[in-house]
Amino acid sequence: MDVGKRVRELREQKGISTNKLANLSGISQSYLRDIELGDKNPTVEVISYICGALNITLQDFFTEQNVEKISPFLLSALRELTEQEQDRLAEFISAVSKRK
Repeated sequence: MDVGKRVRELREQKGISTNKLANLSGISQSYLRDIELGDKNPTVEVISYICGALNITLQDFFTEQNVEKISPFLLSALRELTEQEQDRLAEFISAVSKRK
């Protein structure tokens, strides 16, 4: 996961400036900018400060957005599959994707 990209993405979704997020997080604006640009790798503690300022959990931060787009029905059906069935389904999806 590109942490800097994720921070920027979440900040922009919330409509917060870099300066405001830095102030709310208790970190410097230049450090936040470096994180977003990928020049600095924040600790989990710093990410938790950013998450607090964005009013999200660490789990929300590390959850890929594409998972949220999957229908509840499909997620429920996937949970019912055995590990072997999930592997077969993944192989099928991979094969179909390669045809495109």
